[in-house]
Amino acid sequence: MSRSRARRGPWLVLAGVLLLGLFVASLMAPEFMPTPELDRAYLPPWKAPPAGTDDRGLPLYLYGLQGARIVLGPSLAAGGLIIGFATVAGLVRCAGVAWLDGFIQVFGEVVGALPRLVVILVVALLIPMEWKSLTPIALAWAVLAAPGAMDEAASTAGRLGGERFVEALRAHGFDAFRIYLYHVVWLNLRPVIVRQAAEVMMQVVFLEIALSYLALRRNEPSFTHAENTSSWAVLLYQGYTGLLGVPLLHSLAFGLLLVALVALLAQALRMGARAR
Repeated sequence: MSRSRARRGPWLVLAGVLLLGLFVASLMAPEFMPTPELDRAYLPPWKAPPAGTDDRGLPLYLYGLQGARIVLGPSLAAGGLIIGFATVAGLVRCAGVAWLDGFIQVFGEVVGALPRLVVILVVALLIPMEWKSLTPIALAWAVLAAPGAMDEAASTAGRLGGERFVEALRAHGFDAFRIYLYHVVWLNLRPVIVRQAAEVMMQVVFLEIALSYLALRRNEPSFTHAENTSSWAVLLYQGYTGLLGVPLLHSLAFGLLLVALVALLAQALRMGARAR
């Protein structure tokens, strides 16, 4: 095993464990919250493991499970869309298709000039109330973030030599599949593509928390999920009341732990995809 692969191995294992944990949590998420038990309200984690209870006696880990179900699919979809955009931009630069490369640059300039938060709020307001979901918001965010990923992938392909790099490999007898998918995408564009996708996945999770937190503050329905499910924003919102004297600091700690795990997942994906 090469030294670079040995350095990437632990990060890949960590990323796999965290992704598997999110997947299992989303599968275990209950459709509805159980009946409140007021006599179990405000219990700390050591009295009601693993995360304690809220002001209604509901276990906080249930919020974690439901929040994982809300963010997992849309964040993966957004990351996959970024991978597609960035891969196409890099391959076009290496293939030397001038008109398509120019179209991609124009697309990046137009979309990159749009105010992201304004567009996201418009998308959220256009979603019918009965179809509330994070998915359209996540995909819109991915499209708005695509110009940066496409520009970096194209620049990386350009530094390889672009069309000259492809011609040199072709002169050595490699077929198109090996040239474009292995040498260009896997060996050279992979770090850029995976890093951009991981960042967008993390941003989608944080965006969902922010939108749900604002809805909670204004006592309005959330844009990102149905009323029978709860976001991780609930944990942070309850934790904020803990700073004001309500015994819910364990809710804040649990919410921040989940946020930290998402950030750690993004970092693990970035480190696991490093170039040799």
